[in-house]
Amino acid sequence: MLELRPNCECCDRDLPPSSDQARICTFECTFCADCAEHRFFGACPNCGGDLVARPIRPEDKLHRFPASLRRVVKAHSACAGTGAPRP
Repeated sequence: MLELRPNCECCDRDLPPSSDQARICTFECTFCADCAEHRFFGACPNCGGDLVARPIRPEDKLHRFPASLRRVVKAHSACAGTGAPRP
């Protein structure tokens, strides 16, 4: 089961389970669509794998299988100085 991380590990943008803006690789590294497309050009900076749209877990399954609350932010050179405030 996917971890469904709650944020972009580059800019720390919130990515709730229902977000169509979340992108993941096969190791579940998670980025927003903007960072995935414009900073990393569709390739995960950690493993080099493809960044693809993260599936949306049906809302009725979230109670039994909740999304992760653990925020991951890494210091990628392409992310330097982004520090985008979360809404």
